Amino acid sequence: MTTVTKMRLSKETLSILKNFASINSNILIKPGNKLITVSPNMNVYAEASIQEDFDTEVPIWDLNQFLGVISMFANPDLEFNEKYVDISNGRSSVRYFYSDPSLLTVAPKELKIPQEITSFDINENTLNEMLKAANILQVNNLRIVGKNGSLLVEIYDDSNDTSNSFSVILDENYSGPDYSGMIKVSEIKFLPGSYKVYLTKTIISKFVHESGNLMYVVSTKKD
Repeated sequence: MTTVTKMRLSKETLSILKNFASINSNILIKPGNKLITVSPNMNVYAEASIQEDFDTEVPIWDLNQFLGVISMFANPDLEFNEKYVDISNGRSSVRYFYSDPSLLTVAPKELKIPQEITSFDINENTLNEMLKAANILQVNNLRIVGKNGSLLVEIYDDSNDTSNSFSVILDENYSGPDYSGMIKVSEIKFLPGSYKVYLTKTIISKFVHESGNLMYVVSTKKD
């Protein structure tokens, strides 16, 4: 007997899925209440806990198209079958077939995050300010530097010695270890909000949203 799961997706979940589509155009939704995606080049990993609990695996090839179909209806019901999902408002409906899971870019079964060496907070206004500066200056590098009792972030172009740059001090009483790491601005595709940032000894950094239900892990080039 085929199991059919019927649910409605909350605005928060739809917002997360839309954000994840900017990281990877496809997704494999696994049974449970977690959404996970990873960029095609494996440089960005994202994980979110959601309100809904899926009973079946849902492989979607074109996530933006899938979300577009949902947007055709006002708060539709979704009935997840073994091979497809029926999206309906009671009068009209779309039968949307799943992808072959083997075609999708899927995150590793278990993400092992190295030991954290220090952490800091970055509020939404500061993050927006940094991204705005990168756009105006047309540069794509973000460097985190902790040294001599100060922690700062610099926006610049590492391929140009005379690059225009923007910097902001995050902590004037930094007591952590010396640190210098660079992230591509183009890989910072985060949902709005403030974040707790965890730096590790290796080449990744973890950003945890203030809600506690959303996390991004980003590849970091160590200087």
